Amino acid sequence: MYNSIIKMEATQKHIIQDGSSMFYHQPSVKQMDISVQTFDSYCTLESSSGTKSHPCPNNNITSSTTSFSSNGSPVSHSNNNNNTSHLSPDNNNSPLSGSSATNNNETELSLMLKDLETAMMEPDLDNSFNGYEFGQQQQQHRAASSAMYRSMEMISRGDLKGTLYECAKAVENCDVAMTDWLISQLQQMVSVSGEPVQRLGAYMLEGLVARLASSGSSIYKALRCKDPTGPELLTYMHILYEACPYFKFGYESANGAIAEAVKNESFVHIIDFQISQGGQWVSLIRALGARPGGPPRVRITGIDDPRSSFARQGGLELVGQRLGKLAEMCGVPFEFHGAALCCTEVEIEKLGVRNGEALAVNFPLVLHHMPDESVTVENHRDRLLRLVKRLSPNVVTLVEQEANTNTAPFLPRFVETMNHYLAVFESIDVKLARDHKERINVEQHCLAREVVNLIACEGVEREERHEPLGKWRSRFHMAGFKPYPLSSYVNATIKGLLESYSEKYTLEERDGALYLGWKNQPLITSCAWR
Repeated sequence: MYNSIIKMEATQKHIIQDGSSMFYHQPSVKQMDISVQTFDSYCTLESSSGTKSHPCPNNNITSSTTSFSSNGSPVSHSNNNNNTSHLSPDNNNSPLSGSSATNNNETELSLMLKDLETAMMEPDLDNSFNGYEFGQQQQQHRAASSAMYRSMEMISRGDLKGTLYECAKAVENCDVAMTDWLISQLQQMVSVSGEPVQRLGAYMLEGLVARLASSGSSIYKALRCKDPTGPELLTYMHILYEACPYFKFGYESANGAIAEAVKNESFVHIIDFQISQGGQWVSLIRALGARPGGPPRVRITGIDDPRSSFARQGGLELVGQRLGKLAEMCGVPFEFHGAALCCTEVEIEKLGVRNGEALAVNFPLVLHHMPDESVTVENHRDRLLRLVKRLSPNVVTLVEQEANTNTAPFLPRFVETMNHYLAVFESIDVKLARDHKERINVEQHCLAREVVNLIACEGVEREERHEPLGKWRSRFHMAGFKPYPLSSYVNATIKGLLESYSEKYTLEERDGALYLGWKNQPLITSCAWR
């Protein structure tokens, strides 16, 4: 969720003004079978699609077993661990501020509702003489009328979550007319500067548009609202870091576990599988510098996607220089090794492990990007865990989002995305006012691309693949790890951290792991292994 955003090459774009921000969209969306006017009037993010639109590649598609990538090829998914009993999102019956339609639209909706009620109440005709086909058509007509009636009711009472869900169902069912109409209605209900559900709704709607246009992968890679410089991107990430405790929770809980595991060691080697700016290690280096008996010699191997150099305005050597200066100030002997490669490319010989060092391995919100057995036969997710186990580390720390989107079919994944990210958007409101000049940029650069990828992409193109902690436990156990319960000191430290935020944040310790939540909904988990 909260990874550093990188610059990608922009493609041909149009510009639409919406409030205080600027958005891009791609003319190729006009290839869609849905009405061009509907899509051209809404696209808020940079859509780039060189592929032909395939809103419904196969009329026989079954959502529970098969989905389609942007090139139209089928991608199989394993659904054994998914429970679809919670498909319908919670309804929010209160009207949304700024969502609305005009009085004329409301009057029109009322008249349409009455017409539909009349049609649905008409007695059934005797279909026996018309044969089976006529009966099937009657059933389909009634089902469509029921869906339309249900959607119109939701729209009339401002139920944005329900309307988004109905639109997602129409997309999955390849109902072009219903999809077209619902998108036109949702355009009037969402806003990047409105309530949390309206802001999230804008990006979820963009995800549905991108799914229809087969442009989700392009948006994920090229998403941006303007051309931000490296310092601007760092500013957005820092604003999110300060506004929400998610980063700090992950950093401090992992650092506490590492400090406990190496407290008596003289040589410490930390392998960080997503070093980013290196900010996580500032507090640990300071703590090790103040350790009774003197600090250990510390070596950090920082792994990061080579594309992230844009955000740093330079390579990993800049991270090493910053941390080296800090270590010198704290009296900590320090060495840094940067490895600019993707986690799928990691091999043991690239990690520089030495004998006699206490080894700590850190996975900060990164493993959910690794494709598993449902995506590729290489199964890099489990391969990486087995590789790390061969290193015999003193401790392995894992911080991940508590969400179930990896193998979930489209509709359950849509609902899971909605519920998870809505809690995040609500929590942002506590610290960032609606009129905060950078809030829109923070949400678009740090969150929107993930939402779009979850909704629009399938197969190898979907990089956001979260799993709940229970699934991660299974993977670590299969790789040969044993739990390393977080100490009570770490728990107390995190509780103190949350006091400076909102009382709506919750912290739960369960089976040696920590769960950080918003209004009792777990969002981030942290645990350690050995």
